[in-house]
Amino acid sequence: MSATLDAPSSERAREGARPSHAWLMALLRRLHFYAGILMGPFLMIAALSGLLYVFTPQLERAVYADALTGTQSEAPWSIDRQVRAAQREIGTDDAPVAVRPAAEGGTTRVMFADPSLGRSESRGIFVDPGTGRVVGDMTVYGTSGALPLRTTIDRLHRDLLLGEPGRLYSELAASWLGVMAVSGVVLVVLHRRRMGRGRRARVTLVPRQGEANAYRRTRSWHTATGVWLALGFLFLAASGLTWSAYAGENVSQLRSALHWTTPKVSTALPGSAPQQGAGDEHAEHHGHQGHQGHTDPSASFDAVLTAARTAGLDSQLVEIRPAASRDAAWTVAENDRSWPTQVDSMAVDPESLRVTDHVRFSEWGLPAKLTQWAIAAHMGLLFGLPNQIALAVLAVGLVVLVVGGYVMWWRRRPTRAAGAGFGPVPPRGALRSTPPWTWPLLLAVGLGAGLFVSLLGISLVAFLAVDLVIAAVVRRRSAWKAAQ
Repeated sequence: MSATLDAPSSERAREGARPSHAWLMALLRRLHFYAGILMGPFLMIAALSGLLYVFTPQLERAVYADALTGTQSEAPWSIDRQVRAAQREIGTDDAPVAVRPAAEGGTTRVMFADPSLGRSESRGIFVDPGTGRVVGDMTVYGTSGALPLRTTIDRLHRDLLLGEPGRLYSELAASWLGVMAVSGVVLVVLHRRRMGRGRRARVTLVPRQGEANAYRRTRSWHTATGVWLALGFLFLAASGLTWSAYAGENVSQLRSALHWTTPKVSTALPGSAPQQGAGDEHAEHHGHQGHQGHTDPSASFDAVLTAARTAGLDSQLVEIRPAASRDAAWTVAENDRSWPTQVDSMAVDPESLRVTDHVRFSEWGLPAKLTQWAIAAHMGLLFGLPNQIALAVLAVGLVVLVVGGYVMWWRRRPTRAAGAGFGPVPPRGALRSTPPWTWPLLLAVGLGAGLFVSLLGISLVAFLAVDLVIAAVVRRRSAWKAAQ
């Protein structure tokens, strides 16, 4: 949003910026400008792919309607019978890694390990609980059982379908989105202060429809959009970084050090070695590596689920995971991440049908709850359609800001200068005019951000290096022209 406040030189001269704020405005304007120009394509891709991902629940229901729609029956098949039907379909006696019993009007999802599939993928068999007929067979991803369409869109948003190297793009986009949101708002505040009360109406937070000057009209829309959506952008940046490769690992270590991690149900049976079940709040978005389930002839999915229901698990959306060995409990976990959130989990001894451990969401610490809600909101799951609409507004708003930034740069070009394609960049010298007392503060903030969000620090150093090279080239050309 720096371009939104980068008025022509004559206008800046009339406004007379206060000396105490001039250095900060110059510094933020240049930072915001370079970030917008260089990070704009990454932000555009993240916004468009994120917009598409938000509505994948509706897309999945439309594309995979045959596999996701079950028939109603007064005497539905038991879960055990449905599991056996799925095993017959693929010709195996192996136990599934997980089973998701059908919710009302849906199908039961039976997921099997398959060595031919990738990490976090499993083979999903969809069984109609009313007829026992297999109605779908496709690859599913993660503990959410994301289907191929959502998996592809998810990976496009997260890593451009390039795997681990591609995750660098999303981390850069998330980290710089936060920087641009903060710097843009601060620029607006400082600009309003330097203009004084008598002219404050010119920096309006409502776009000026009747502005004749095309550049100022675009700047008005850019400023208003950026300020109104800034909090949403900060939320997307902070929650998105928890999935990133490097900053995400730092976030995980910080949460562990502060004991803010998500509680996990223990699957250890009396007399066995301590074990823990899955409790990754990111599982819906990135999946995990599952194990091959283990059952014995006396184990029953129906009985284990009944035991969990009796103990208080009441969400329609649950997942049953057989133990990896005979000396461990099965887990039954709620999977409703909407509001109110239902993600309680239980460990059930498949032989005695006794609940051996119970982790309730109401007993989670506040940081863990906030993390759960933030992730669900980032994915559009927390409040259903209103959540999806809010994310769509943010995505469209980000696209408008990126496009508007490039349009403003182009509209500020010197139209009478031959060969000039875009407008000038904000003037150099911001760091030289910075008061001495700010250097320790700027250094501390820069080092802290660079260490915690390493790609942000690396890219910032790259920006400075490019800027220094450009400055050197400009000085050499000026000296050469002067010598002519």
